[in-house]
Amino acid sequence: MTTVIIPKELSETKGLVAAPKNSYKKFLAWQKKTKSVKTFKPTLSDIRSLDRARKNFVKGNYITLQKFKDELAGNNR
Repeated sequence: MTTVIIPKELSETKGLVAAPKNSYKKFLAWQKKTKSVKTFKPTLSDIRSLDRARKNFVKGNYITLQKFKDELAGNNR
């Protein structure tokens, strides 16, 4: 049986994870892959638009997708 001694500093304050080497290698590959993918960074205009949309939603100032489709279908007659 293998014995592992964990220092108090790690066990009390920091998270310690034990994982099989193969799983850890897969995790590192996944992490490298996801870091290479560009993420969306909203502009100030995007942030303002989202804020306005959220406020309208809270006020109930919106229509459902089905109602929107029905209105479009009604306009095409």
